Amino acid sequence: MDALSHILEDIHLSQAEYLYVSGHGDWLVDLPQQSAVIIYVVTAGQACVYFNDKTLTLETGAILLIPSGIEHQLGSPDPKHNADQPKRTALQSLLFSGNDNLLIHVGVGHTQAVVLAVRCQIDIEMSKPLLSALPNYFLLHGEADNSAPPWLQLGLQFLGLETERTRPGRDTLLNRLANMFFIECVRDYVEQLPEETESWLTALRDPTLMAALGAIHNQPAHPWTVADLASIACMSRSSFAERFADVIGQPPLSYLSAHRLRIAARHLTQNYESIARISERVGYASEAAFSQAFKRQYDMSPSQYRKESKTQASD
Repeated sequence: MDALSHILEDIHLSQAEYLYVSGHGDWLVDLPQQSAVIIYVVTAGQACVYFNDKTLTLETGAILLIPSGIEHQLGSPDPKHNADQPKRTALQSLLFSGNDNLLIHVGVGHTQAVVLAVRCQIDIEMSKPLLSALPNYFLLHGEADNSAPPWLQLGLQFLGLETERTRPGRDTLLNRLANMFFIECVRDYVEQLPEETESWLTALRDPTLMAALGAIHNQPAHPWTVADLASIACMSRSSFAERFADVIGQPPLSYLSAHRLRIAARHLTQNYESIARISERVGYASEAAFSQAFKRQYDMSPSQYRKESKTQASD
């Protein structure tokens, strides 16, 4: 399995929640920063998404995917941001409260837009290498654009059908549709990157680096050396180490260590294995060495990290 497939397996989107937002007159809703992937599909009318430094206008049929869940606002094209700004609605308090398939009305007057809003949970730790290399958003024109790829047109059709009726297995299908949108957006983005770009995603187009990354992600607990990885990449040790650091931004073994600790962080939050067992699973010879490395990366011990994760989950 290649490195991107491993990453996507690790961070698969889950717990898809959705509802429709019907905007009337001048309307605006806030969505704070969160560890989730947000998807908007404009099913009627026109809406805008406001980031701190950019405004996107979404026509009917447009789909906007925000992989990092950055803070933004959703509203009418001209929501009077100054003294006459309409009362803002906290989208977080309206959306994703566990009541799927709701229609939420925002604003007063004639209907200006209807937007399907979807939120999917994502493993923020495991997704760090990928999210750090992705743009803040992907804007696709969907069914309204004849040049839209077939996967997008079919996906939107399925999404529309599934959100209009309740059938057995709907939640699973919605999660998979959201994953499909996310994966295809990432793949399209990688294919369109300029040749001179250097980032984690660039390595996915480089057969030599992709082979080494695939090995790391396939067997993270293996006692890899730079020489081992260089051999897999069919490069000399020095050339491989230099190329890896230039493109990825970290030396090979630093990347390996960070990846192991991200896996450990996931185990600490998702299961009740002992810290000693987790340290073995991610390739550390001793619990002490693992604890020291973990504290350097997360500024807390593994036991503290587990405790805080449980506290946050119960809030």
